[in-house]
Amino acid sequence: MKQSILIDTGPLVALISRRESYHKWVTQQVANLPYPFLTCEAVITEACFLLHDVYNGEDTVMEFVSTGNIQIPFQLTAESESIRVLMKRYQNVPMSFADACLVRMSELIKGSCILTLDSDFRVYRKNRNEAIDLIISDEIGKG
Repeated sequence: MKQSILIDTGPLVALISRRESYHKWVTQQVANLPYPFLTCEAVITEACFLLHDVYNGEDTVMEFVSTGNIQIPFQLTAESESIRVLMKRYQNVPMSFADACLVRMSELIKGSCILTLDSDFRVYRKNRNEAIDLIISDEIGKG
Protein backbone atom coordinates (compact mmCIF):
# COMPACT_ATOMS: atom_id res chain seq x y z
CA MET A 1 0.00 0.00 0.00
CA LYS A 2 1.36 3.41 -0.95
CA GLN A 3 1.67 6.09 1.68
CA SER A 4 -0.89 8.89 1.72
CA ILE A 5 0.69 12.34 1.49
CA LEU A 6 -1.11 15.21 3.21
CA ILE A 7 -0.03 18.50 1.65
CA ASP A 8 0.15 21.71 3.66
CA THR A 9 -0.21 25.25 2.31
CA GLY A 10 3.52 26.11 2.19
CA PRO A 11 4.56 23.29 -0.14
CA LEU A 12 1.52 23.82 -2.36
CA VAL A 13 2.37 27.51 -2.75
CA ALA A 14 6.08 26.77 -3.27
CA LEU A 15 5.27 24.15 -5.89
CA ILE A 16 3.31 26.69 -7.94
CA SER A 17 5.34 29.86 -7.36
CA ARG A 18 8.96 29.94 -8.54
CA ARG A 19 9.41 33.02 -6.34
CA GLU A 20 9.16 30.91 -3.19
CA SER A 21 12.50 30.10 -1.54
CA TYR A 22 11.60 26.40 -1.19
CA HIS A 23 10.33 26.00 -4.77
CA LYS A 24 13.24 23.80 -5.86
CA TRP A 25 13.15 21.64 -2.71
CA VAL A 26 9.38 21.08 -2.96
CA THR A 27 9.59 20.30 -6.67
CA GLN A 28 12.26 17.67 -5.97
CA GLN A 29 10.18 16.12 -3.17
CA VAL A 30 6.97 16.03 -5.18
CA ALA A 31 8.73 14.30 -8.08
CA ASN A 32 9.25 11.27 -5.81
CA LEU A 33 5.88 11.19 -4.05
CA PRO A 34 2.69 9.35 -5.03
CA TYR A 35 -0.38 11.24 -6.19
CA PRO A 36 -3.03 12.04 -5.28
CA PHE A 37 -2.09 14.32 -2.42
CA LEU A 38 -4.73 14.78 0.26
CA THR A 39 -5.64 18.01 1.99
CA CYS A 40 -8.50 20.07 3.40
CA GLU A 41 -10.45 23.11 2.21
CA ALA A 42 -8.54 25.35 4.65
CA VAL A 43 -5.26 24.59 2.86
CA ILE A 44 -6.86 25.27 -0.53
CA THR A 45 -8.23 28.58 0.78
CA GLU A 46 -4.86 29.68 2.19
CA ALA A 47 -3.01 28.66 -0.99
CA CYS A 48 -5.43 30.55 -3.25
CA PHE A 49 -5.12 33.63 -1.07
CA LEU A 50 -1.31 33.51 -1.08
CA LEU A 51 -1.17 32.89 -4.83
CA HIS A 52 -3.68 35.59 -5.85
CA ASP A 53 -0.88 37.75 -7.28
CA VAL A 54 0.91 34.89 -9.05
CA TYR A 55 -0.09 34.50 -12.71
CA ASN A 56 -2.48 31.49 -12.89
CA GLY A 57 -1.70 30.72 -9.24
CA GLU A 58 -5.26 30.25 -8.02
CA ASP A 59 -6.23 28.48 -11.24
CA THR A 60 -3.36 26.04 -10.83
CA VAL A 61 -4.51 25.19 -7.29
CA MET A 62 -8.03 24.56 -8.56
CA GLU A 63 -6.70 22.51 -11.48
CA PHE A 64 -4.90 20.21 -9.02
CA VAL A 65 -8.27 19.66 -7.32
CA SER A 66 -10.34 19.29 -10.49
CA THR A 67 -7.91 16.76 -12.01
CA GLY A 68 -7.84 14.72 -8.80
CA ASN A 69 -4.13 15.26 -8.15
CA ILE A 70 -5.24 16.82 -4.88
CA GLN A 71 -8.22 15.27 -3.13
CA ILE A 72 -10.16 16.56 -0.14
CA PRO A 73 -11.48 13.65 1.94
CA PHE A 74 -11.87 15.76 5.10
CA GLN A 75 -15.34 16.68 6.40
CA LEU A 76 -15.29 19.55 8.89
CA THR A 77 -18.84 18.93 10.06
CA ALA A 78 -17.87 15.48 11.32
CA GLU A 79 -14.55 16.63 12.81
CA SER A 80 -15.37 20.08 14.21
CA GLU A 81 -15.13 19.07 17.87
CA SER A 82 -11.77 17.32 17.33
CA ILE A 83 -10.48 20.43 15.54
CA ARG A 84 -11.68 22.62 18.37
CA VAL A 85 -9.89 20.45 20.94
CA LEU A 86 -6.65 20.51 18.94
CA MET A 87 -6.72 24.30 18.54
CA LYS A 88 -7.30 24.74 22.28
CA ARG A 89 -4.52 22.28 23.15
CA TYR A 90 -2.01 24.14 20.97
CA GLN A 91 -3.24 27.70 21.46
CA ASN A 92 0.18 28.64 22.85
CA VAL A 93 1.88 27.72 19.52
CA PRO A 94 -0.70 28.90 18.14
CA MET A 95 -2.25 26.28 15.88
CA SER A 96 -3.99 27.53 12.77
CA PHE A 97 -7.27 26.09 11.60
CA ALA A 98 -5.55 24.50 8.56
CA ASP A 99 -2.87 22.95 10.78
CA ALA A 100 -5.52 21.49 13.07
CA CYS A 101 -7.31 19.96 10.08
CA LEU A 102 -4.07 18.37 8.84
CA VAL A 103 -3.23 16.98 12.28
CA ARG A 104 -6.72 15.51 12.50
CA MET A 105 -6.35 14.04 9.01
CA SER A 106 -3.06 12.43 10.12
CA GLU A 107 -5.01 10.77 12.93
CA LEU A 108 -7.75 9.53 10.62
CA ILE A 109 -5.59 8.37 7.69
CA LYS A 110 -3.34 5.65 9.03
CA GLY A 111 0.20 5.67 7.69
CA SER A 112 -0.11 9.19 6.30
CA CYS A 113 2.71 11.72 6.16
CA ILE A 114 2.48 15.54 6.05
CA LEU A 115 4.47 17.48 3.45
CA THR A 116 5.04 20.84 5.12
CA LEU A 117 7.33 23.84 5.49
CA ASP A 118 5.96 24.62 8.95
CA SER A 119 8.18 23.72 11.91
CA ASP A 120 5.14 23.78 14.22
CA PHE A 121 4.34 20.29 12.96
CA ARG A 122 7.41 19.11 14.89
CA VAL A 123 5.58 20.27 18.05
CA TYR A 124 2.12 18.95 17.23
CA ARG A 125 1.19 15.40 18.17
CA LYS A 126 -1.47 13.12 16.74
CA ASN A 127 -3.55 11.02 19.11
CA ARG A 128 -2.27 13.26 21.96
CA ASN A 129 1.28 11.86 22.12
CA GLU A 130 2.43 10.42 18.78
CA ALA A 131 4.91 12.24 16.57
CA ILE A 132 3.55 13.00 13.11
CA ASP A 133 5.43 11.61 10.13
CA LEU A 134 6.73 14.60 8.19
CA ILE A 135 8.40 15.44 4.94
CA ILE A 136 10.10 18.73 5.86
CA SER A 137 13.35 20.37 4.83
CA ASP A 138 16.21 20.05 7.29
CA GLU A 139 16.56 23.84 6.96
CA ILE A 140 13.10 24.57 8.40
CA GLY A 141 13.20 25.90 11.93
CA LYS A 142 16.94 26.47 12.08
CA GLY A 143 17.93 29.77 13.62
